[in-house]
Amino acid sequence: MTTRGISKLQESGVEFDVLRYRFEHRGQIARVAAEAIGFPPEQVVKSVVFSVEQGEFVFALIGGDATVGGRKLGRAIGRKHAEPASPRDAQRITGYLVGGISPLGSKATLPVVLDASTATQQELVINAGARGTLVKVKTDDLIKVTGAVVADIRA
Repeated sequence: MTTRGISKLQESGVEFDVLRYRFEHRGQIARVAAEAIGFPPEQVVKSVVFSVEQGEFVFALIGGDATVGGRKLGRAIGRKHAEPASPRDAQRITGYLVGGISPLGSKATLPVVLDASTATQQELVINAGARGTLVKVKTDDLIKVTGAVVADIRA
């Protein structure tokens, strides 16, 4: 199955590997995914949509071993703070279901902030836009394709 995220990577011409696992909506999805595919949680990225001002949203990308600090994320984009968007808003904005949300192929083009510690990994695994479908990509390529800003957003 080709997702919008996979299509985006193909159009960009970057190398990537598709990884699939049996999705279960339980607990911390990135940790469950990491365990299922045999990767360390710090290498499997959570894609979380945050609200920064009324009607304004941003993607925060962080390893499955960490959480995003709302004030740090806000400061990284020149705002006071940010808070997680509701699942309904995240799904509406991205066109993806929770558990499959990704900046790759998102319906809306949002600013992307990649956690600085997470960015030290040579390769990252990120959702490809469908539950149970991930892609492994070089970190530099992910930054290039998403236009991500790298900043310390770890809580």
